[in-house]
Amino acid sequence: MPIRKIHHVAYRCKDAKETVEWYQKHLNMNFVLAIAEDQVPSTKAPDPYMHLFMDAGGGNVLAFFELPNAPEMGRDPNTPEWVQHIALEVDSVDELEATKARLEAAGVPVIGVTDHTIFKSIYFFDPNGHRLELAANTASPEMMQKLDEVKWDMLNEWSQTKRAPKHAAWMHEREFTAN
Repeated sequence: MPIRKIHHVAYRCKDAKETVEWYQKHLNMNFVLAIAEDQVPSTKAPDPYMHLFMDAGGGNVLAFFELPNAPEMGRDPNTPEWVQHIALEVDSVDELEATKARLEAAGVPVIGVTDHTIFKSIYFFDPNGHRLELAANTASPEMMQKLDEVKWDMLNEWSQTKRAPKHAAWMHEREFTAN
């Protein structure tokens, strides 16, 4: 059974309306759908919620749940803040830089532009505390081929040693030659 695509990815939000308005204003994402229930369809538990869906482009949907009767939302305290994030792709580095300027002008603190060799990105938080990344691809086909060729060797070495394999160290040396 092949997976066709991600139908949606869902996160919790503090305030459904504020979340929709923030994603519309800052990321130009369209509000696609809202579903509200007084009980959870899968478990039948009485737990009212608002489930909202935002268009993340290319058939991708980012969804949120507001749960007014649940304890205040938090995050996994054992996972570093930089690990848990939602990464969204933009068309170009120019668009990335323009978005950074627009976010900062609106008072949203932004980290970056960070150069990851195969893409550049910026990082910031939504009003719910979710870390977001906007990324613009910069890789050449040769770079992606070189990474593809070593992915299993890297994974197998990591699995055995739990140390960063050096198969793709060229990414941090800033010099790439297609061999």
